[in-house]
Formats: sequence, structure tokens, C-alpha cells
Amino acid sequence: EGWSRNPYGAEIVDGWMYGRGAAVSKSDFVTYAYALKALIQTGANLKGTVELHLTYDEEAGGAIGPKWLIDEGISKPNYAISAGFSYGVITYHNGCLHLAVHVKGKSAHAAKPDTGHDALQAANSVMTILYDHKSLLLERESEVEGIGSPQLNIGLIKGGINTNVVPDKVSMRLDRRLIPEEDAAEVEYDLRALINRSIPDLEGISVDVERIMLAEPLKPVGDVQRLASIVQKHASAVLDQDIPQAGVPLYTDARHYAAHGIPTILYGAGPRSIEDANAHRADERLPLNLLQDAAKVIALSIADLLV
Repeated sequence: EGWSRNPYGAEIVDGWMYGRGAAVSKSDFVTYAYALKALIQTGANLKGTVELHLTYDEEAGGAIGPKWLIDEGISKPNYAISAGFSYGVITYHNGCLHLAVHVKGKSAHAAKPDTGHDALQAANSVMTILYDHKSLLLERESEVEGIGSPQLNIGLIKGGINTNVVPDKVSMRLDRRLIPEEDAAEVEYDLRALINRSIPDLEGISVDVERIMLAEPLKPVGDVQRLASIVQKHASAVLDQDIPQAGVPLYTDARHYAAHGIPTILYGAGPRSIEDANAHRADERLPLNLLQDAAKVIALSIADLLV
């Protein structure tokens, strides 16, 4: 819905390819594969091994993708380069906490609502408190360029039985983005306490909070500066402009490599922002010239690492 092009058509318009996942992250599959193909074709005598990990469960946590590969000892890399865009070498990204909040009451006929306990009314109290908290979060800001403020979003809500019935249960899902300076355990504890405090005086109402996923922020580990500087040097040369080291307000499964002490950055093919790419929404798109540029950057960087 909302697409002006066939989401599966890979249509090219004015140098931009349109399609689902074009920028996040099919572009990086292509970038890395062609970078490696170019290195092979040079016949250069490089030392070391390059592994290409094509995994698919990032938004579900990455537990059966990169995390499994590393936890099981199948992969033991010295460095990791993960999916990203072209105009920044990313050494930080946000974390993410997903919670499910279940507000329970008692159903009743709408003609006699006082014989029940309205879970939707109670859920409204929970949401009001959370939205007030969201406003306070915006007063904080990360010291890392590109990260911004912590964020909170209620992205899904469902409940009720019928129009003429007092709702007995309402569930909602919330997304809390953690900046790198925050402690995930403290954030979750505070959110749970806030939610529980939102309905203390409502008779017959209970609330359960369930963690769905926790993704820790990506932070620099080991000699990541060596890796970032090499990629930054080649990106600046290929794109003919200064490419900064920065952070992004997303979360990725690159964090699993860093959690094992593996220096990790994000770099790949993509425009300046997720807004430019229409990432994860209608008319997702990618400038095709950046596929070639990013492949050059990755190939040159790997060559430097393997001399």
C-alpha cells in the first residue's frame, strides 16, 4: 500500500532503483558480493580469509543468524563490516527494547458497564503516562553525532470483544530506543515501574509486562578505530568528500559481533539517511551509482586489511 512502483519490480527511475529491501539491506548483499568478486579477479596475493554472512533475522533479534554463528564458534572473525549506508562510517548505534503490555479487567454488557472493569480505560492511563514519559526522553541527547535522543513508540494495540461489551483485555507493544550512554537493565526497570504506577487505583485491573526483545547498543570495541579509519579513508576518496565516523539511531545485528569483542562498523550502499531511502516503507529506493562506489570502498578496505 502506498507504492508508486511495483515493490518487487526493481524499477529504475532517474538513477534510483525502487523495491522492497532495495536499501535495507539487499544493496549490501550486492556491495559485499561484488567487492569480493573484484578482489578475486585482481589475483592479488592477499593474506587471510573473508567470510560473507548473509543472515535474515536482524529485526527478530539476530539470535539464529550472526549470534548463533559466533556463539557456536563457527565464525571467529578479527573484524566485521555490517550493512550500512555510504556517507558515514558507523561505530555506534542505538539499542532497542520491545515490551508487550497486557492490561486485564473484566467484561460486562455495555448496558451495565459498572459490573465490569474496563481494560481499555486502564490502558488509556498506561498510554498517557508513557506518552508523557516520551516527551521527557526528548530532553536528553546522546553525545555521539547522529544518534539523537532516546525514543519511545507505541506501535501496536489490540483488545476488546465487541462494541457492546466492556473490554476485558487490551494489549499493546512498545518500542524504546536506547542511546549508547543508557543502561538497558535500568531502562527496562524504569519502564516496568512506570507502567505499574499508572493504574494503582483502578479496581479489578491488573497489568503484565513481557519483554519481547532486547538489542543492546553498538559501541566501539578493540581496535575498531583501525578498521573505521581504513574504510573512512577509502570512502572519502571514492566519494570525493569527507566521510565522517558517526552513529545511527537504528539497531542492527552487528552488535552481536561487538558483544564478542570483535571490532565492528557499519558501511554499505545507501543514501545519506533512512528518510532519503524510504527505508521500511513505500517506495524504498537506492541510488544505483552508490552500489558501485560502496563496492569499491569495501574492496579497497579489505585489500588494505589483508596485505
